Amino acid sequence: MLGSGGLSIGQAGEFDYSGSQAIKALKEENVATVLINPNIATVQTTKGLADSVYFLPVTPEFVKKVIELEKPDGLFLQFGGQTALNCGISLYREGYFEKMGISILGTPVDVILATEDRELFSEKLQEIDEKIAPSISARTMVDALAAANKIGYPVIVRAGFALGGLGSGFAYNDKELTDIVTLLSPLQKWFL
Repeated sequence: MLGSGGLSIGQAGEFDYSGSQAIKALKEENVATVLINPNIATVQTTKGLADSVYFLPVTPEFVKKVIELEKPDGLFLQFGGQTALNCGISLYREGYFEKMGISILGTPVDVILATEDRELFSEKLQEIDEKIAPSISARTMVDALAAANKIGYPVIVRAGFALGGLGSGFAYNDKELTDIVTLLSPLQKWFL
């Protein structure tokens, strides 16, 4: 299991909680668990919870080393938040899991990819006639302003692929939207 990693005060602990509950459920089923989580102050890393705990960064390089040492049959990506998802997606795209004969357990990678891309996720929900708030992706300030004016203010602005909810805000007019997008400009893609 790729763990929740660093948490700071004021940050949500839902991945630590869900990961620790998953480890407990696996333990009840007598499934040996190996956890990679660099944060010694999480519930996931509590002594005796997982069978093995590696206090290492959740990066492709370290995950590969643990996989080669432990030789797991399967791997959970969804209990570690954005860092674990990014790492798992990177290894998946590289073909590493297939090469090592590792099954992705729980949420399949193609589903993770669909939910990671807000535009694709919106399209998938529309395909099943699920009601959602209108949204438009934008890559330039001009596109962001056009999208906001098409949807109508106020709008919620979210950066594509942000860690810990960073890169978001509410805009009630063009100036506020311009201010938010200017702060987010290194991220290059926004959703309104």
